Amino acid sequence: MDEISVLQLGKEDWRNIYTIPDFAKWEYVEKLRECPKRPYCIVFLDRNPSIDEINILMDCSKAYCLYITSEVLMSKEVKKLCKCKMSRMLSKKDIGDFLQNELKFYYPKSYGEKFRNNNLGVAYGYKGSVKWHGNCGVELSGDFGDEYTQLIFWRNNIPIDKCQTIEFWMEYEKEDNVEIKLVITQYLSGSLSNVIKKWEFGENEFKHVVSVMNEEAAGPVSVSLHAKGNGTFKIIALHDRYARTGHGHFIPGGVRKVSSKREEVFFYFDPGDMKPPLNVYFSGYKTREGFEGYNLMRGFGSPFLLISEARLEGGGFYMGTKEYEDLITEGIKECINMLGFKESDVIMSGLSMGTFGALYYGCDICPHALILGKPLANIGDVALNEKLKRPGGFPTSLDVVMNVFGESNKENAYLLNDKFWNKFNASNFNNTKFIMSYMIEDDYDSNAYRDVISHVNSKGVKVYGKGVHGRHNDDTGAIVGWFKSQFDKVLREDYSR
Repeated sequence: MDEISVLQLGKEDWRNIYTIPDFAKWEYVEKLRECPKRPYCIVFLDRNPSIDEINILMDCSKAYCLYITSEVLMSKEVKKLCKCKMSRMLSKKDIGDFLQNELKFYYPKSYGEKFRNNNLGVAYGYKGSVKWHGNCGVELSGDFGDEYTQLIFWRNNIPIDKCQTIEFWMEYEKEDNVEIKLVITQYLSGSLSNVIKKWEFGENEFKHVVSVMNEEAAGPVSVSLHAKGNGTFKIIALHDRYARTGHGHFIPGGVRKVSSKREEVFFYFDPGDMKPPLNVYFSGYKTREGFEGYNLMRGFGSPFLLISEARLEGGGFYMGTKEYEDLITEGIKECINMLGFKESDVIMSGLSMGTFGALYYGCDICPHALILGKPLANIGDVALNEKLKRPGGFPTSLDVVMNVFGESNKENAYLLNDKFWNKFNASNFNNTKFIMSYMIEDDYDSNAYRDVISHVNSKGVKVYGKGVHGRHNDDTGAIVGWFKSQFDKVLREDYSR
């Protein structure tokens, strides 16, 4: 297990009172004088802090990772600290139990992945039909038998360390006559046949995220799906993630929302100093699941909201059913209301795939500014470019068309473009700043920058643009550098930060 950095401020060092786990890098200080280079994984406050210490704690503690005991008097300054850090109370009688059973979930690194569809195998002996729909799923139809038998298995086992907990989430569709269960088997490390433990989860259990805790020796796990009955079953995706078991998804405080179609979207909200603006950042395309931009956004000191999704291969561009898109809009507005801000106190931002999320949901928010690097607006064009302009470069774009309209073809690609522009053209961007750095020879969406400018019909709009020579994935460093410098400029000039 990764080392967990812990700061304790109190009248007495807890190491003299409680049993501290080996993985905890414990630091007890009588007086906090300076902030370390990196914030602590978790902070325990067990005495009244001075004003200077409160100011340091604002920098060296992360949101959702500050715990306060009854020894702390709730002064005005402490209340503000608690509000900014979304702190939690820890009862004296629960400290020992927390250190033994909960501290381990504050590990510094997060990890999540989707089992690749090309590693999915259909069990030997299955005689029904199999249809592959890219990364939108694999559909099986036929008679699966009267007893549970293996239908699907995933190649490449995944490692699990001792004392580690891993979560699994499956996206699927099925007819009522088909019954399924997920079977997870752990083997002794280095062995192909010595089974340590087996877990089985039926449909009632994986209506929610299911998890396996490894209390034995380290060893890999294999995953398979068993079925019975007859009809059609579609496996869309299987995800596995390091678990924090009630303390957040991916990072402490991370929130997961899921639609009735089992599609997920993730939010992480940090109140910062609770002063405008709220910086909203949409994660870009990535196969490793989790949030993007945490250190960048935290460094600005403002409240920020990270949004991420893990559908298809690396993300579905934040589009889906009305129910799914409403989850994202509502999630943003919840944070705006929590801070008591107006929608004009918001900056929407992202890079590449994240720019589409910022633009698309910026239509609902009409923010103070949109800060975008490598903007993408015509996702249908991105898919059409896959055949000749960028063969094999970004096949996920084809999955996006299929995911939204059920089939990947030229007509639906144009409809996907229309889906965005119809929403954009109906929006009011009065006094919004569009700040965009784009690739001049972009092979994904070469018209995005020009099209956004030509479609803006609102009054008071300001556009700042910078072109960089290269294709979409060339010279990312220049794009990111300009992106950050423009964030600094807007925060300094418009918010006196």
